This record gives sequence, C-alpha cells and structure tokens, in this order.
Amino acid sequence: MKNGHIRHYSITVAVVLGVLAVGAVVFVYSGLYDIGADDHHTRPVFAVLQTLRERSIHAHSEHLTVPDLNDPQLILEGAGQYAAMCTECHLAPGMKDSELRPGLYPQPPNLSQVRVGPKEAFWIIKHGIKMSAMPAWGASHDDPTIWSMVAFLQKLPDMTPAQYKDIVAKAPPDEDMDMGEDSDHGHGGDSDRP
Repeated sequence: MKNGHIRHYSITVAVVLGVLAVGAVVFVYSGLYDIGADDHHTRPVFAVLQTLRERSIHAHSEHLTVPDLNDPQLILEGAGQYAAMCTECHLAPGMKDSELRPGLYPQPPNLSQVRVGPKEAFWIIKHGIKMSAMPAWGASHDDPTIWSMVAFLQKLPDMTPAQYKDIVAKAPPDEDMDMGEDSDHGHGGDSDRP
C-alpha cells in the first residue's frame, strides 16, 4: 500500500508541476505582462526581482579585495568619471532631477544621498544590472578607473553642491571619452594604463 501512495503522490506532483510549467510558458508568450518602464511591477514581482538583484550582487562581490580608497588622486579621478558618466541617472549634490531619470524604472539610487558599499559598488559599475539602465562600464573602463569611481562614491554623500563642483572642476579629463578624438591627449586606451 505504501508504494501505491508514493507512486500516486509522485504522479500528482509531476502533473501539477507540468501544468504550472505550461501555464508559465503560455503566460510569457501571451505578452499579457506589461514590461513597459512606465507600468510598475506588481509588489510580489518587484520583491522577487529586488531580492534576486541584492543577493546576486552580494554573492558575486563578497570576495573582492578593496584597495585604499582614501587616496586623494584616486578620489579626484573618480569625480571626473562620475561627472561624465553618472549624474544623469544618479544625480549630484544640489541636483533635483535630470531629463533621463524620471523615465527610469526601477529608479536608480540618488548616490549623492546614499552610500553603497565599496565591493557592491565596484561589481555593479563593472558588470551593470540586466534589464535596468545600469550599463556594464567594465566593457570600456579598466579596474583602476572603476575603483576611482568607487572611492569618489564613498565621499559623495557628505559633499555640498559647492564641494562637488569644486572637485569636479579639479578632476582630470575622462581619458576614455577622448580615446577616439585625439591620441595626443596623453594615455590612449586602457592598455596604456598602469
């Protein structure tokens, strides 16, 4: 009798799982779920995606070795990188909004008000986040440049608008942006960097 119950239970579980799988495929291919950025996820979907994102970033970044992020030159370089690439989405001290930011979902964090841990920040900047507006800057920027951005991000939430403008004005130019324009601007691509 026991084997009969186990077999019946196994068949029931297999049928239920099969029906759920077919239902999921039909739902996905129906196109009913609105993937538009102007129609937010339901709370359960958002909670699952947020947990997946947070756990993935933590798992992939926890073994990184963080360099000394207090080097003033590193912070200065990061200020220039941030000003050139990040403010439209993540804002700067004194910035209320940008033309791009209101249309983004999920809304990127305002990094002038939120401090992200160094390991997580490095991993996110380097690898980006799928199905968000966060690009993988590691495709065009080397690790030392990304760490400079991380160093700057650790200081950013404590800056006033005037301090931010001052450090950005002193920052070296974003050499990655100059690569295709004129090779006489100093370093060429990432391969020329130490």
